[in-house]
Amino acid sequence: MSAPLKETAPTGGPTPPPPSVGKGTARPGDRRGEGVVLNVFSHGFLALWAVLIVLPLLWLVLSSFKTDAQIGASAFGWPQNWDPGVFSRAWEKGIGDYFLNTVVVLVFSVPLTMLLGSMAAYVLARYEFWGNRLLYYFFVAGAMFPVFLALVPLFFMVKRLDMLNTYQGLILVYVAYSMPFTVFFMHAFFRTLPSAVFEAAILDGASHTRTFFQVMLPMAKPGLLSVGIFNTLGQWNQYILPTVLMQPQSGDDPERYVLTQGLIQLQQQQGYASDLPVLFAGVTIAMVPMLVVYLSFQRQVQAGLTSATLK
Repeated sequence: MSAPLKETAPTGGPTPPPPSVGKGTARPGDRRGEGVVLNVFSHGFLALWAVLIVLPLLWLVLSSFKTDAQIGASAFGWPQNWDPGVFSRAWEKGIGDYFLNTVVVLVFSVPLTMLLGSMAAYVLARYEFWGNRLLYYFFVAGAMFPVFLALVPLFFMVKRLDMLNTYQGLILVYVAYSMPFTVFFMHAFFRTLPSAVFEAAILDGASHTRTFFQVMLPMAKPGLLSVGIFNTLGQWNQYILPTVLMQPQSGDDPERYVLTQGLIQLQQQQGYASDLPVLFAGVTIAMVPMLVVYLSFQRQVQAGLTSATLK
């Protein structure tokens, strides 16, 4: 018995129609349209967000060049007298001292935070020992603990150490306040570093201290830079801690106000003196350094935030 013949389409005949596209099948054109809509929406949202950020900053800087009469007449008007001398007046009225106090505190607090935080994160990330996870969760819990709940015991603790209204007292508190976030961030970063480099350094006879400072820490430079910028911004803008800890304790005790405290003092002074441009100039002086720092290192910050997920 011969095998059944298969039916074939005649040569040159009409081609069969393409399969119909069901309702649930997405066409390439539809996908392109959805991508365009999503792109327009995302860019529009980013543009709106940029306007909401840039306009208040621009208004703040422009108000520094106005007079009290112009500020009272039209808060959004263009300044008529571009007098840069208002910044020197603000500097002489106390902003210079407040700025210097803030820089002195941050010069010591930020490097100490980065050193101690990276060391703790490195040990918790690369070494296994009893209580490792308990210590790690202890640091993480510190990041979720509101600072307002610790103000009263913190005040009495610093007072007992005789460090109220001192640079070293505020520096130590800043370091302790910033440690949880630093350990949490750097712990995740150190875990992504290759173990082969660590093992090679140990085999070459390097001590654990030398391995950390000369091998592992340079490899974690993007993460260190990112968390360092965040710590600088957070400590520069801190208000509640210096307000509690940096108050003169007697008539002979000098004022060591930082910028956030000094701006409040300047607001009270200039509110009575009717010199609001000086207040705006003081806020601008306090704002510009952090803008310069962030804009200068924004690529490194983005690289540090994404490198841990890309490795």
